[in-house]
Amino acid sequence: MANIQIWPGSSSFFPGETPFGFYDYDSEFQVDADKVSNFCARRLGYPLVDVELQDINFYTAFEEAVTTYGNELYAYKIRDNQLTVEGLSTGSNINKAIVTPNYESIIRLSEQYGSEAGSGGNIEYYTGSVALVQGQQDYDLKAWASSSGVQGDYGIEIKRVFYESNPAIVRYYDPYSGTGFGYQNLFDSFGFGGMSPAISFLMMPLNYDMQILQAIELNDTIRRSNFSFELKNNKLKIFPIPTTGSGNIFFEYIKRDDRIAGSIQQTPGSVTNVSDTPYTNPTYKHINSVGRQWIFEYTLALSKEMLGYVRGKYQNIPIPGDAVQLNQNDLITAATAEKNSLIERLRGYFDETSRKALLERRAQESEFTNQELKNVPYTIYIG
Repeated sequence: MANIQIWPGSSSFFPGETPFGFYDYDSEFQVDADKVSNFCARRLGYPLVDVELQDINFYTAFEEAVTTYGNELYAYKIRDNQLTVEGLSTGSNINKAIVTPNYESIIRLSEQYGSEAGSGGNIEYYTGSVALVQGQQDYDLKAWASSSGVQGDYGIEIKRVFYESNPAIVRYYDPYSGTGFGYQNLFDSFGFGGMSPAISFLMMPLNYDMQILQAIELNDTIRRSNFSFELKNNKLKIFPIPTTGSGNIFFEYIKRDDRIAGSIQQTPGSVTNVSDTPYTNPTYKHINSVGRQWIFEYTLALSKEMLGYVRGKYQNIPIPGDAVQLNQNDLITAATAEKNSLIERLRGYFDETSRKALLERRAQESEFTNQELKNVPYTIYIG
């Protein structure tokens, strides 16, 4: 026991004396390293008792405490900002960046909706056609895809079939309309010229025309043998049964492979998950007094834990006529409890200052302010 080097009472930090050297060249870290060593040694009982640790042990605990503080801090920053920074270059350092939420992740999701609705998106639509066969009502579009070599690994999906009767507008007859060129020119301006008699948009409101069109379409469905189709599992059934073998049925389809590929964006060198979000170790000189106090206390807990393991090697020290028992268990138990308590305290503090908590607090403050302003008497002005 006498050969163990113990804390001499002072230290002098030099770069290179920490295991990783994350903060060795930070001037404020260099100054605080010796102060923290002295603080921990005194809290462990020096000079009343010997402390079986050296300066490098305190420096190691100090570096670990700063790194732990940064890890906890940026874990919460990642939780708040991950959806916003996805796709950002991994070479960017956003430790000191103000991150404003954006809609990129929502837009990526909306592209999938747009692709399904046929109103945009990032999936290519293809066009195909099958020839009508006299007397044949059912057409297997899966078989068509296979024979055409466009099947893909996951097949195709039909999105739209161009098999429609003439639009109701071409069968619209407005008895109030004349046949003069003035009406025809008005109809041409709406892009319907040459389709049907001119419609007077002056005699009736537009909703009247819409109701007439709906009545025509409903009449076609109920009273007439209407042209229509039914699509189930890419099998097309045509109504009525074709009486001739002329013409084609055109349709739009997507390759299901494209849907899967469209949902995966390969971005080498960009942020894709929490492991490559570009937060780095904190800059010690930028940590405020609140953070530094936590670091000092965590350094003490780590030093206490190390001292407990050191003293565990020598449970009993013989002295003349008796033996001295060291307090390994007490040190390790106390250190474990202090570390857990400090981590919980830090996470609670970060929870209270997360984006969600701050927005909720701001909303409450606004509500309370409005309630308080309601109690302010209104001035009665007499002119």
